[in-house]
Amino acid sequence: MRVLTPTVLTYLKVVLLVAIVPAIVGFVIVLMERRFMGFMQQRLGPNRVGPKGTLQGLADLLKLVTKEDITPARAEKAVHFLAPVLAVIPALTALAVIPFGPALRLTRRVSTPLYVADINIGLLFLLAITSIGVYGIILGGWASNNKYSLLGGLRSAAQLVSYEVPMGLALVAVLLMTRSLSLVEIVQRQERIHLWFVFPGLLAFFIYFVAGVAETNRNPFDLPEAESELVSGFNTEYSGVKFAFFFLGEYTAMIIISCVAVTVFFGGWLAPFPNVKALAFLQVIPPMGWFLIKAGFFLFGYIWFRSTFPRYRFDQLMALGWKWMIPLALANIVVVAVAILATPGRTNGLFALSWIFGGLFVAMFLLAKLRQALTRRDRLAAEPRSAQEA
Repeated sequence: MRVLTPTVLTYLKVVLLVAIVPAIVGFVIVLMERRFMGFMQQRLGPNRVGPKGTLQGLADLLKLVTKEDITPARAEKAVHFLAPVLAVIPALTALAVIPFGPALRLTRRVSTPLYVADINIGLLFLLAITSIGVYGIILGGWASNNKYSLLGGLRSAAQLVSYEVPMGLALVAVLLMTRSLSLVEIVQRQERIHLWFVFPGLLAFFIYFVAGVAETNRNPFDLPEAESELVSGFNTEYSGVKFAFFFLGEYTAMIIISCVAVTVFFGGWLAPFPNVKALAFLQVIPPMGWFLIKAGFFLFGYIWFRSTFPRYRFDQLMALGWKWMIPLALANIVVVAVAILATPGRTNGLFALSWIFGGLFVAMFLLAKLRQALTRRDRLAAEPRSAQEA
């Protein structure tokens, strides 16, 4: 039997990523999003195409592929065509450095890691390549020669500048803990110290994920494509396959943000509580299975946000990024650096940070519950007695 060379395996993994991710977007995420949103909003989701609506993703794909592709007469045709390509290609490229699991043994002589490449600047590469995707939205809004599309592109530019800064600063806190930009090394570091970085980096994780939701233009930060005031924003003049590219780029960006959150803060492919004998049954799930479970949890969070939160005003969007998240991210870097330098070993500082941030989180949760109870008591006291009896 001929043994596959590492180069051939790399090419195969690239082909699988490019083929599988669009399928996951079309047939799993979109269908689950519509089903979950229907359940959360007490209405029916897709239930006509296929058994219980399971073929709705295929129907959407056929609709987009067969729909007429219209280019406005006064549009910048070359840029109008290039914009959706810029939105989807960088997103698919970024998947190459995501480690989905450790090395997998295929035969006695061949084993391959469950990622395309492990580069020593992996995290920096991700930030750089995902930034290019936003230019597709900006150029698409400008090239359409439509005022609504242009406003959506301008909003996207402002949103990019406002939220990439806190996202990068949040990841700097993790770099201080690992002293490495390699995503594989970040996971292995969490395995060696038996601690997920979400505990000492709780504030960094919160800033990263909120900024990630804003970077992907999802609720409650979907200002570039706000239907209520911009019709559909930057993609108003797009249809057919070009619109499908924007659609695929947005959902692929969601997958990347979720995968990076899992890798950097939640141990990547590592199972929880590896040293607890009572939970040894958790080790039955393979490493890649744990990675997919964690990433699915974050994707569910995206759906939950869309079903729950109202859209921000644009001034609120800017204020949240510049007045709150950037100062918090800078303060968090200082706290993490001091904790690491003030203890004999870096691990001791990380465990101390875990207790501090955990205590603050519990205190804030209890204060929020207390405020909710007091507000409800005041509201009931203000109502007429007849309304209370009814």
